[in-house]
Amino acid sequence: MKRREFLKDSAALALASAAAVAFPGTGAARAAHPQAPARDFRYGPSGRFKVLQFTDTHHIAGDPRSERALLNVRQMLDMERPDLVIHTGDIIYATPALGCLEEILSPMVERRIPFAVALGNHDGQFDLSREGLYERILSFPYCVNSPSDKGITGVSNDVLTLSGSRGTDRVFYLFDSGAMAPSGGYDYVHYDQIGWYRKISRAMTEAHGGKPVPSLAFVHIPPREFSDALRNAARQLCGNSGEEPCPAQYNSGLVLNMKEMGDIQAVVCGHDHDCDFVMLHDGMFYIYGRYSGGDTEYNHLGLNGCRVFEFTEGDPSFRTWVRLYGGEIRQRLRLGPDVTRLQEE
Repeated sequence: MKRREFLKDSAALALASAAAVAFPGTGAARAAHPQAPARDFRYGPSGRFKVLQFTDTHHIAGDPRSERALLNVRQMLDMERPDLVIHTGDIIYATPALGCLEEILSPMVERRIPFAVALGNHDGQFDLSREGLYERILSFPYCVNSPSDKGITGVSNDVLTLSGSRGTDRVFYLFDSGAMAPSGGYDYVHYDQIGWYRKISRAMTEAHGGKPVPSLAFVHIPPREFSDALRNAARQLCGNSGEEPCPAQYNSGLVLNMKEMGDIQAVVCGHDHDCDFVMLHDGMFYIYGRYSGGDTEYNHLGLNGCRVFEFTEGDPSFRTWVRLYGGEIRQRLRLGPDVTRLQEE
C-alpha cells in the first residue's frame, strides 16, 4: 500500500473504528486514570480469545529483502484470524521510519485487527526517536496502545485486559525494555517500571477478591532468567534454542517481582531470532516468539512465522503454538498452573 493511499484509508478507518471498536479508558477517563487499561477486550460467543505475536520484523519499506516479512504477516493474519496482535519489537529497520511502519502495520489496519506494540532495541535508531516512533504508532487505526506515561522509564509500557461474564479474566502487560544500558550492553526493565506493574497488579488482585488475575508479560529483550534457566538441568524445553539468549548484564528483579505478585504465568519475548522455545522452570513459563521478519537480519531457523496464544473464558490455563509461513503448526502446548511437564498435544 502506497503512503498516500494508506493515509487516505486510515482517515476513513479511524471513523469506522470509533463505531466498530470500543476503547474503554480513553479520552477524559484516560487522562484522569493514566493507569487504566488501554483496552478491555471481551470474549466472543465461542468463549475463546486469540492473541497473535509477531516479533523482529526488522522491516524496510520497498526493500526486496523485506518481502518475506510482509508476506508472512499477511498470511499469518489470514490463517489465524486473531482477536489481537501484539508485536514485541524491532518492528522497523531503516529510514524513513514512518514509511516502514505504514507498510508493516498496514495488514492489521486493512483487516481491522486491534494491535499493540512493545518497542524493541532497534526501533528508535533511525529518523524518529523512540518517543517519536511511538507517537506515530498511536495514530494508526486499530492501535490500542496508551499514550506513554511520562513518569516511568520507556514509552511503550502498557496493560490490556480480557474480560468475561464474571469480570476481568486475563491481563496482558507490555514492558518497554529499552535499547542499550548507559553502562553498556542491552537495557532492561527498570525499577520504576516494576513499581508501575506492582501497583496495577495489586489493584487487579484486590478487585478480584484477593486472588491474582492470570496474566502474561510481553517484552522485547528477555530478562536474565531466560539465560539462567536455560543452563539449569531442571528446566524443560520445547522448541528451538539456536543461540544463547542475549539479556541485559543486570537483573533488575522483574521476574522475582512477578513471582511475588503471583499473577504472571509466562514471560514472552523476541530479540533472539534463532530461539522460538517454550521453557518451564521453577513454575514460570519463558516463551520466545517465532522470528517474523524477512532477510534484513539473521535467521537460521528457516521459515518465518508467528506465535499464537489462545485463551478460554474461566480457564486458568492457555494454549500456545508456533505457525510457520506456509501453514505448518509446531509446539502445540497447553500451559497453566497445573502443568509440571511440557508435552505437545
